[in-house]
Amino acid sequence: MDAYTSFARVYDLFMDNVPYDEWCGQVVRVLKEHGITKGIVADLGCGTGSLTERLDSQGFDMIGIDRSADMLEIALEKKLQSGKNILYLCQDMRSFELYGTCAAFVSRCDAVNYLESTEDLVSMFRLVNNYLDPDGIFVFDCNTVYKYETVLADNTIAENREIGSFIWENSYDPVTRENEYDLTLFIKEDDSGSGDGEARFRRFTETHYQHAFTVDEIKAAALKAGLLWLDCVDADTMVMPDERSERLLITLGEHGKGEDI
Repeated sequence: MDAYTSFARVYDLFMDNVPYDEWCGQVVRVLKEHGITKGIVADLGCGTGSLTERLDSQGFDMIGIDRSADMLEIALEKKLQSGKNILYLCQDMRSFELYGTCAAFVSRCDAVNYLESTEDLVSMFRLVNNYLDPDGIFVFDCNTVYKYETVLADNTIAENREIGSFIWENSYDPVTRENEYDLTLFIKEDDSGSGDGEARFRRFTETHYQHAFTVDEIKAAALKAGLLWLDCVDADTMVMPDERSERLLITLGEHGKGEDI
């Protein structure tokens, strides 16, 4: 089953601990450090648009790109409520098409880890470089090998909420660096017409796959795609990462069109 289908409807409810305000602030600071205070910014793997909406509120003209139509449906509902002028596109980050260039690209919440190989990284990076304005930048995060090996590993995570519950069974292969997690959701249904006062739950299952890239692999893919390697910090502390960093925030720079360096 494709990722983020059943989960899309309740994604924001179960992911309410994601620090979108903090992530937005980090991205805006990096953009300003590179002289980008306005213009078009594309959010790759935008999901339900939580970060996209926040960046729009910071004065950027936002484009949200995601391959999950179900997630984008939620993003469009948010857009309707907020009245923002965000363009959402249902496209794969490895093969997206735009009508013009962007001042910057962003991608948060380990969307890049959903790419399956370094070849996918290169394809995505080449498109980003092609659609970036001169001196534009790409700011994205990714989970580290350490996080998959040590924090997620072969653990099971379960959580119970008023709306339902989920069970996340994680499995990581240190040889291939492939991470698989099976997600089981029990979502409470509207029982207003049941007549017996008993809550009813629907069961959904999804399987997600992510890949753990090393810093060297990401750097090599970026350089092969023609992008400049500008910065890499711990996404939680915003300082130089160490061997226990769980998420990296990486900044790449535009370097001309159609050329490798």
